[in-house]
Formats: sequence, structure tokens, C-alpha cells
Amino acid sequence: MLHKMTWKVITKACFGRSSPDVRSFLQMDNPKHQYDPSEDEDERNNQKLNSTSQNINLGPSGNPHAKPTDFDFLKVIGKGSFGKVLLAKRKWDGKFYAVKVLQKKIVLNRKEQKHIMAERNVLLKNVKHPFLVGLHYSFQTTEKLYFVLDFVNGGELFFHLQKERTFPEHRAKFYAAEIASALGYLHSIKIVYRDLKPENILLDSLGHVVLTDFGLCKEGIAISDTTATFCGTPEYLAPEVIRKQPYDNTVDWWCLGAVLYEMLYGLPPFYCRDVAEMYENILHKPLHLRPGVSLTAWSILEELLEKERQNRLGSKEDFLEIQRHPFFESISWNDLLQKKIPPPFNPNVFGPDDIRNFDATFTEEIVPCSICISTDYNIVNASVLEADDAFIGFSYAPPSEDLFH
Repeated sequence: MLHKMTWKVITKACFGRSSPDVRSFLQMDNPKHQYDPSEDEDERNNQKLNSTSQNINLGPSGNPHAKPTDFDFLKVIGKGSFGKVLLAKRKWDGKFYAVKVLQKKIVLNRKEQKHIMAERNVLLKNVKHPFLVGLHYSFQTTEKLYFVLDFVNGGELFFHLQKERTFPEHRAKFYAAEIASALGYLHSIKIVYRDLKPENILLDSLGHVVLTDFGLCKEGIAISDTTATFCGTPEYLAPEVIRKQPYDNTVDWWCLGAVLYEMLYGLPPFYCRDVAEMYENILHKPLHLRPGVSLTAWSILEELLEKERQNRLGSKEDFLEIQRHPFFESISWNDLLQKKIPPPFNPNVFGPDDIRNFDATFTEEIVPCSICISTDYNIVNASVLEADDAFIGFSYAPPSEDLFH
């Protein structure tokens, strides 16, 4: 789809256009991650907590029994700004995992280390929820960071939406309910997700939702708390984020509305090729009623995509308000959580290593040899030592995970 854009394109294309508040917004030095002193405090607290936890290993030598050569890296299944996600088979037991490999140098150059550490912290908390990807363990070499994750091979929701353009309402409702359940759980443990979009929503082999990519999560946000960091993806930004106002959990409910709208209509609700104009639409344009959906579907879209966050669905009782909305009247939330509701779509996965539901742009790429090389820790320089210091506490080996041959 053409509507997915990068921040580099946005900041080059939109200076000097549209209203003063949008121009001011677009001219921030680093629009994706605006400085927020409270996040530095959070990071210091997290590091202090990490240093005392028995389950957390410090530095590259903290998890000596996990190393890149433990795996056969079979296929590239995704790419991002800092590295790749690969299908990997662990040699000694034949189990398949998705291994996210990040380049420390790139992370440090872009000053993104606190977001990588946030992702690792959130992954450790997510293991008990059926619609959140699970972290098995993490480790690092002198040059790279490795997340060993569940391999979820039903494909991205974005991949399926690209092929089908729109989903029938009952299918969109099912996905929206499972996504809402995951977001509600994150909110219950004081985490705001902040980057909900079809690319971050996977389907498992049976067709259930699995939320992934927690790099932009904000920890320690209770229902009454706010934060001010600007981050997210343009098409799904809530108005208060664009205005650089304090925001809370309700940004996730706005994003849920935007994703639900896209599933039903094929594009995000205020989409425009001109990003500055799209921000104007998000800030000021009324939601356009289109035929083809039920009255309850339109009702929940209006209430989730309410421009004033204090009036938005979820602003008072969070996930409880979502559950009670008439749109979800046919959903048994207990059955949903236990995966007793049959998914409306089966990705037709054949085996644990099936990659047919991943974009061929990724899967046809050659796996880099450097991915599976264990760096010699005796050969270090100043930049390597700086990287080690930046990622203290990244390596993680839970007591229940057998890492030995």
C-alpha cells in the first residue's frame, strides 16, 4: 500500500505547509521521538530495577549459553530501521523461532537505546496474554542484539489487508476484539502501546491476533496519568499527539478506531497523500460516513475516533467501555480470551516453518552471514565498550528456559 510513509519523507515533504500548528509540529528536530524528561527518569528507574533482578543478566557475558551459532537462520521475514527479523531453527532441539536482530551501532547513532530496552522490558511482562507475542530469551554480542520470539506465521494483518483490500464486518469485529483485549491487558499493567497499526498485528497459524513490536511502549502510565512524548505512525496519530498535548491510554483506543476503519474501508480514516493535509484532517475534519457497515460499527468508529480524548470511548473506564459497546454485543469476552471463538479466517499454514504468509520482498532476500557470527569478545574497541554500557541488562534468560545443549 502506498499510504505507509517514513518520517524522513514526511519531514522533507511538509515544511512550510498547512496551518501554523501543523507547521510547528512538523518542524521538530526529531519528530518521531521528542525529548521527554520523565522518560529519562523512567529509564534510570528501570536500570536500577534491572541491576537487582535475579533473572536479568548484565552485558554480553550475562547469557553465555545463548549465541548466534545456536541457530540455523533460514529466511528473512521482516526488516526495520535497526535490523531484521529472521525465521530461525534452534539446532539442538529443532524448534522454530522468530529472531529479531538489531545492529547496536545503528541503534546508538539514532539514540534509540531506551526504546529497545523498553521493548525488552515490555516483552518480559507480556508472556501471560494470548494475543501478545512471547519472548523466550534475549542475548547480545559486541555488535548485535538478539530477541528470541515466538514465530507467528499467519502473516501480518497488513499483508492480508493488502491482498483483500477490506474485510467483512464480522471478521473486522473479531480482530478488533482480540486487539482490544491485548490493549486492555497492557493498560492494566500500566503500559501504553502507542503504535497500533496493521504491520504490528500478526495472525497465528489458526488466525488469532498476536500483537508485536513494543519499541514505542510507554511504561508506568496508569489510567489517570499522561505522557507527552511524540511517537507513532502518521496515519494513526491521535489529535492530541499532533497538537503536542499531554495524552493517556486513550491514544490506543483512537488507534484501534483507525485500524478498525481501515479494515472496513481499506484506508485509514483521515488518509491523504499530503501528510500535512492529513494532519489537518485528523485535527479538524469530521469523520465521513460511508455506506456498507452496520449502525453499531459506525457508532463505535465515531466514539473511538472522537477528537477530544476526554470524550473518547475508553476515557473513563478504559477497556470496560470497549467491552460494553453494542458493536461487541455478540462477543463473549471470556471465550475470546480462551481462544474458544473460531477465527473467521484461516491462514492455511502447513507446518511450523511455513512462510507463505510473509512478503516475498523479505523472504527472497539472502540471509546475511554476519547474522550468525558470534563476535570475539576479546577484540573490543571504544565503540564496542560504549555499546556494552548502553545495553546493560538487555540479556535475559528465564529460569524455566533450557538454554543448554
